[in-house]
Amino acid sequence: MSIETLRTVPMFARLEHQDLEKIATAAVVRSFPKNSVVITEGDTSTSLYLILSGEVKVFVSDEDGKANILNRYGAGDYFGELSLIDAEPRSASVATLTPCKMSIVSRDFLFDYVGSRPSVAIALLQGMAQRLRYTTDHAKNLALMDVYGRIARVLLNEAKEEGGKSITPVLTQKDIADRVGSSREMVCRILKDLRAGDYITQDGKRIIINKTIPMHW
Repeated sequence: MSIETLRTVPMFARLEHQDLEKIATAAVVRSFPKNSVVITEGDTSTSLYLILSGEVKVFVSDEDGKANILNRYGAGDYFGELSLIDAEPRSASVATLTPCKMSIVSRDFLFDYVGSRPSVAIALLQGMAQRLRYTTDHAKNLALMDVYGRIARVLLNEAKEEGGKSITPVLTQKDIADRVGSSREMVCRILKDLRAGDYITQDGKRIIINKTIPMHW
């Protein structure tokens, strides 16, 4: 993995060249096909994964196998950072949504290196703080917003500017239902209402945001 690639990862963006060089040298690059489970909730692996290309989903499951998607990550994102600190079992599962290439850094290397480079430790902590803020916000949305509000939030957060339009990545009704903790039928009804109001247009499995979606219906 090149130093330039490593610098695109927010957690490492401010590190000095020598730090990036050490981490890049220690990392192992692996490829994963689509629909591969990279880590499983409850696993005891302790590596940090940096996504070089592709997209993954982070999710948790209950005893009946019902999943709730916590987030989707793409190139430049990372996951597995919690186990770097406490070596406890993984708190969530991660699976690939597309073919992915990842750089894997071991906990043993980072712990040894962080001991001599406090700036690396600070970068790791800042990245974890950002993730914690996101998790808190996600929990608040689930607790305080109704299903419509949670769906509106997912669409607005996922949409990116593309050719002058605001478009989500591939996002099925099941994907949305898993993200907001609702049924696929409820998602279908709300999306139908948003289409009727010309707030959105379906483009295959992607959604075009035509105008600002109200947070309350």
